[in-house]
Amino acid sequence: MTVAGIISALIIGLIIGALGRLVVPGKQNIPIWLTILIGIGAALLGTVIAQAAGFATTSGFDWREFFLQVVLAAVGVALVVGVSSRRSVSRY
Repeated sequence: MTVAGIISALIIGLIIGALGRLVVPGKQNIPIWLTILIGIGAALLGTVIAQAAGFATTSGFDWREFFLQVVLAAVGVALVVGVSSRRSVSRY
């Protein structure tokens, strides 16, 4: 992977992760680096699912694949926020 590929993956991960955070209601207390990781993971998983479903082979920008990636990022953010909020609750 080239430096340009790594930089573009980070930028796309940031965008997908940020859009995923916008979809999840409420305040998310997770750091930006975790948002980027969730976005990169959602982008990769969304691409794999879209290719398996057969709708990622378009000649331009595929809105269905993008929507799938954002939904996966939102699910990832919700899961991370849910797990981290359970850890921060003190139990007496």
